[in-house]
Amino acid sequence: MPLQFHRASEDLEIWSASSGGYSFVISFQSPTGRGFRGRSGYVASWRPLDQSRGSIRILGWPLQSFAEAENACNSMLNYLRDVN
Repeated sequence: MPLQFHRASEDLEIWSASSGGYSFVISFQSPTGRGFRGRSGYVASWRPLDQSRGSIRILGWPLQSFAEAENACNSMLNYLRDVN
């Protein structure tokens, strides 16, 4: 089943989802404006829910659309399920 992202903050462009013991976050960054700074685009990351550690950025960023970032997260979730 695909991840179901929901808006995590009203003030920032950030969405989150979790499944199978993993947490995924998509954020939008830009060189100007409010929020995260960097090259314009969407950044996707993940981390295990049961460990207190930082997140791991999914390669291919910044992605050009939310759909691309969502697909990257779903692909990573499928990979993580396969290796475990």
